[in-house]
Amino acid sequence: MKKLTSLVSLLLLVFVANAQTKNFIDQPYIEVSGSADTLVTPNEIFIRIILSEKDTRDRVSIEEQEQKLITALKALGLDTEKDLTTSDITSNFKSYLLKSKDVIKTKIYTLKVTDAVTASKVFMKLEEVDISNTSIERVDHSDVDNLKNRMRTKAIVDAQERAMALTKPLNQTIGTAIHIADADNFSQQLQGRVPGLQIRGITSIQSNNGYTDLPKIEFEKIKVTASINAKFILK
Repeated sequence: MKKLTSLVSLLLLVFVANAQTKNFIDQPYIEVSGSADTLVTPNEIFIRIILSEKDTRDRVSIEEQEQKLITALKALGLDTEKDLTTSDITSNFKSYLLKSKDVIKTKIYTLKVTDAVTASKVFMKLEEVDISNTSIERVDHSDVDNLKNRMRTKAIVDAQERAMALTKPLNQTIGTAIHIADADNFSQQLQGRVPGLQIRGITSIQSNNGYTDLPKIEFEKIKVTASINAKFILK
């Protein structure tokens, strides 16, 4: 008797589950997608700086170059303790084994600045102290998470407006949303060239000795996009 009761209960649960699924599927609904995007100027620019002991008689040590680097950056008003990070020292063992010379050490740094003008100044200042192995590593935006959520909001509004546009000619309306799917495929892309970097002529900044020309670096904007899929009750 107990087994029979359990079997009946199981069948009842299956029936209820199927009924709920059927009710959802049988409801008239409209399915649409919505999207949104925005462009934003990068405010986090990461500059890659590589220091290496040159394989020459007058080799300048990593420590000396590092001191030059820090002094130069501080002269620009940058916070090296906060915005300058480094990886471990690596060694050129191949050169050591083949030439039987001292190990050539290399140290890699990443400097974060907040605008293109500062990046220009960094490149020029480091050139002055014979540090030229520099490049733009990547760019980003400090508020990117909030930007993504804003695009989500605009994408679902876009989906709703599309649903309304499709149903209005039919003299129908839409009701509440019964299913919303976040595509979760945010793209944070640089427009145009992959590095997202353009150098357009020169501009002038005032220094203690007058005016100094420097490259005018312009970063192309970051594109943030979102996509939403939604189902609305069809009335």
